[in-house]
Amino acid sequence: MSEVFQERLSEHAVEVSRCLELAMAGFGDDPVAEAMRYAAGGGKRLRAFLVMESARLFGVPDDRSVWAAAAVEAIHAYSLVHDDLPCMDDDDLRRGRATVHVKWDEATAVLAGDALQSLAFELLTRDELGVDTAVRLRLVRSLAQAAGAAGMVLGQAQDIAAESARTPLALDQITELQANKTGALIGWSARAGAVLGGGDPAQMGVYSAALGLAFQIADDILDIEGDAARTGKRVGKDAEAGKATFVSLLGLDGAKARARQLVAEAEAALEPYGEKAQTLRDAARFVISRDK
Repeated sequence: MSEVFQERLSEHAVEVSRCLELAMAGFGDDPVAEAMRYAAGGGKRLRAFLVMESARLFGVPDDRSVWAAAAVEAIHAYSLVHDDLPCMDDDDLRRGRATVHVKWDEATAVLAGDALQSLAFELLTRDELGVDTAVRLRLVRSLAQAAGAAGMVLGQAQDIAAESARTPLALDQITELQANKTGALIGWSARAGAVLGGGDPAQMGVYSAALGLAFQIADDILDIEGDAARTGKRVGKDAEAGKATFVSLLGLDGAKARARQLVAEAEAALEPYGEKAQTLRDAARFVISRDK
C-alpha cells in the first residue's frame, strides 16, 4: 500500500478517536461510560476513513467530516459489543482484548452498546458538521436504515439463521447476507462524504458495494488460511463444513479471484474523480491484502 494511504488511515483513526473521546468526556466514570470508551477504542477505523476520504472528494474538510466518521464508528462499536454477547457469537476476545461482557458483565455490555448507538445519532446533529438541517436529517435517516432492520441488523439475523439452517446458504444468499451485515455500514460510509458535500452519492455507492463484498470475501479467506496454518488441514472447497462461506462455495482460488475482480470494479467506479480518489483506490486494494 502507498505511504499516503497508510498515513491517511492512521491520521483519520487518531482524529476519530479524539472526536469520540471529546463526545464522551462528560459521561463520567460509571461502568457503562467506561465500557463505551473501551469498546470504541482501537481498530483500523476503515469506515471512518471512507467517510473522511469520500468527503475530501467533495471539498469537505476533515474537521467537519470527522463527526460523521465518528458516528459510524460508534455504530460499528455498538454492533461488535452486541455481536460478542453469549446470546449472539459468544466471543471472549475482540481485537486481542477481553470483550465488554467479559470485562464487565452482560447487562453493562447491552447498555454500553445501546448508548453507543444513541451517541452515533447525536454526533450527526452537531453544528460542527457545517451543514443545514436537511442534510443532517438525510445522514441520520440513511444511517438508521443502514444499521437497522433493513441493513446490518437484518444481516446479523440472517447470519444467526444460517447457523441452524438445514442446508448451507447458496452464493446469492450469502452475498445478500454480507451486503446487509457488513456492506450496509461500509456503503453508508462511502456515500456520506458526497452527502456532506452536496454531491451525488450514486457513484460512491457503486464503489462501496464492490468494496464491502471484497472485504467479506477477504475475511473468509483469512479465516480459512488461518485455520489451515494452525491445524495443518488442507485449504480447499471442502475445507469448512456446515455454514457456507465464499471460500466453501467458490474454493480458495475462486474466492481470491472474485475479490480481485471486485477491487477492479471498485477502482473503475472512481474513474470520474481522477487522481483525487487515489487513497480510496488504495483502500480497495488494502481490504484484500490485509493479514487480519
